[in-house]
Amino acid sequence: MALRILKQSNCAVLQALKRNYCSAFELQHKNPVQKAIPKIPKAQYGGRHTVTMLPGGGIGSELMNYVREIFRYAGVPVDFEVLDIDPNSESNDDWDNAITSIKRNGVAIKGNIETKSEQIGIISRNVALRNELGLYVNVLHCKSYPGVRCHHKDVDLVVVRQNTEGEYAMLEHESVSGVVESLKIITVEASERLARFAFNYARTNGRKKVTTIHKANIMKLSDGCFLETSRRIAKEFPDIKHDDMIIDNTCMQLVARPAQFDVLLTTNLYGSITSNVICGLIGGAGLYSGRNYGDHYAVFEPGTRNTGTSIAGKNICNPFAMLNASVDMLNHLGHTQHAQAIEAAIYDTIVVDKIHTADLGGTASTTDCIQNVLKHLAEKHVSCSTFNIAHPQINKELARNPENP
Repeated sequence: MALRILKQSNCAVLQALKRNYCSAFELQHKNPVQKAIPKIPKAQYGGRHTVTMLPGGGIGSELMNYVREIFRYAGVPVDFEVLDIDPNSESNDDWDNAITSIKRNGVAIKGNIETKSEQIGIISRNVALRNELGLYVNVLHCKSYPGVRCHHKDVDLVVVRQNTEGEYAMLEHESVSGVVESLKIITVEASERLARFAFNYARTNGRKKVTTIHKANIMKLSDGCFLETSRRIAKEFPDIKHDDMIIDNTCMQLVARPAQFDVLLTTNLYGSITSNVICGLIGGAGLYSGRNYGDHYAVFEPGTRNTGTSIAGKNICNPFAMLNASVDMLNHLGHTQHAQAIEAAIYDTIVVDKIHTADLGGTASTTDCIQNVLKHLAEKHVSCSTFNIAHPQINKELARNPENP
């Protein structure tokens, strides 16, 4: 049986080598036995992909409507399977349907899924989704936009976060009345896998240094395991500098001198903390997107995973984090022309036209931002299947630092 699977996988790879390009989606989902091969050609398979869309709570639903509006205008060859998960329901039926959909489609875009119940046994659906799909790594690229009000300029760093272990293992119990224990799970296998991903990412994307974030001076076994594993894997990548830093000092250094960092390799909780600190320094939660990867599936979402319930329905939320998540998704699927066109329109809206929502110090509404993005797509004749993409700044960035996780 194993030989037959391997033979089929090799056959698929050989067929792909005869083409011109292969998307990350195909390597990950169509040929799961083949873990790492060079760039190979892409077959269109009819030219369209079906993607699971999970709007989530708060502002998620309105942002997803804007993503679909832009995709329709630009003729993006993606069909969405939209599934709503009721945050007030204690039933897992909606969640089970979402998992089935993602396993069928291979890719999803999502807002933050609320879990309002505080009852024991009702687990966070966001965490459960990552665990069920084996999405072991979250990648957040934080690059400051020129002209956006922020505390630091010229920030360009990446957080590679463990996604399924640590304090988010959701293993808690009350050992005796009034004494609650929460388990922090760190394994060598998961730590090694994450570290190797971080160093490979750094090498592929022209990054020079990986910094492991930890608290091994206090949690000597758990964080010690994570730190020692990253040091061991670092020896396999002599071209990438490796150092480490304690989490509390990391937060201070991010506020004081973020330019010293390149790639941050973190456990689950520390990744959540550092991601929010960095985004807060360079524009806030409304700009940056996050990518979640496993062996077979990928899920794209706003980077800081905020719900935005207090501003839902007021036409004041910043749509760019979700739009950037959709760009990441298109790059993953291999629709790079559409991705570049939408990314260029977002860049021009934020940097050139300075269409900023209130969180960025501006007065623009959400619809103002969307209409301006559509205007730039129209100016570049990006609609249906016609492309005329010419954006020197975006093309320069892509040539200097291509994102190929």
